[in-house]
Amino acid sequence: MRRSIIMAALVALTGTAPALAESHRLQGDFTFRRIGVPQSGATNRITVQVAPQAPSAPSAPPVAGSGGTPAPAPGSPAIAGLAPAPSGVEWYWEAISPSLDDADSFSLEAAVAALTTAPQGQGVPAPRLQGMTELANRYGIDILTATIGTDVSPALVLAVISVESAGRSDAVSGAGAQGLMQLMPPTAARFGVQNAFDVRENIKGGTAYLDWLLDEFDNKVIYALAGYNAGEGAVRNNNGVPPFAETRAYVPKVLAAWEVARGLCMTPPELVTDGCVFTVSSE
Repeated sequence: MRRSIIMAALVALTGTAPALAESHRLQGDFTFRRIGVPQSGATNRITVQVAPQAPSAPSAPPVAGSGGTPAPAPGSPAIAGLAPAPSGVEWYWEAISPSLDDADSFSLEAAVAALTTAPQGQGVPAPRLQGMTELANRYGIDILTATIGTDVSPALVLAVISVESAGRSDAVSGAGAQGLMQLMPPTAARFGVQNAFDVRENIKGGTAYLDWLLDEFDNKVIYALAGYNAGEGAVRNNNGVPPFAETRAYVPKVLAAWEVARGLCMTPPELVTDGCVFTVSSE
């Protein structure tokens, strides 16, 4: 309909374009006057002054939900205390090599233990137990259902959700990642997610991606998590955890959340591929 209106307007304007152009180009009280070419040496010249114009302000960045992309319906709110901002974590990558060449030189236990080597005041803050418990209450059944038939521990999914969205199902990042597990549209489509703001679909798609990444990187969780944050291509191209500040901070942050999440299981998992039944009740 909009295109039809625009086309009709263009057709109407075509016939009146010369008149419109002339009327807009000249002031209303303008009268034509013939001016001859000035003789050589004449001093009466026309001086035209152009007022300087301030540079136009940059346009505002697009807002999520504009430009034809539907905004998500209001979803579950974020849970307080789940996503504290970490400090610099260069110390962590001195204790744990980010290189794929060293993938067999440390275990998950060692990767988690390295969190305790932080200099004073630079540790990775773990999410609060109360917040993680509320998260498990809210989404536990959907997480358990999504992990059936996969090699992904429900505790790992819970940890990723806590870091990615703090439990907010309608979350949208500046880069366009959507929903609880912050799926980018191509990734969502790749794993069969039609509505990334649907809790069950999002958790199922995010879990499937984690399962694929763990298989791709031989169950080495730090590379799988780096791939979840930056894309598996970035891990391959950098032969390990890419040197992106966000990704380098993301991996230990999820591991800190994993330590809290596994404590909510009836039998705490030892590996990120182990099963888990949350001891909390679903809402």
